[in-house]
Amino acid sequence: MDFENYSNWNPFMKHIQGEKAVGKKLNVTIHPPNGKEMTFKSEILVFEPSKELKWLGKGPIKGLFEGVHSFVLEDQNDGGTKFVHSERFTGMLVRLSRKMLDKTEQGFKQMNEALKKECENKK
Repeated sequence: MDFENYSNWNPFMKHIQGEKAVGKKLNVTIHPPNGKEMTFKSEILVFEPSKELKWLGKGPIKGLFEGVHSFVLEDQNDGGTKFVHSERFTGMLVRLSRKMLDKTEQGFKQMNEALKKECENKK
């Protein structure tokens, strides 16, 4: 949830800007592997500091292409934290966007690996 430092470690989500509060808008810039950088607007659905962040990203026409993105931090019995990262895409253009979504999935994997390294470096 430390948007200001994403560019220092995150190879996929290069920049997130906006007020961190439910109902507020975010500008999210991603750079998929072997793809072009894209910026999209989203609306925060859930914001619980150090627990959960969920937003809805959508295109200009309702129902064509939308994605609900979620980061959840779960406390573990051993004192650690589990990071659960997901995105669910819906809309009429999802089937036609398979190539772009494959690149997005690769970007999520790169981001998760980079986050793991970032956390391990801060121990």
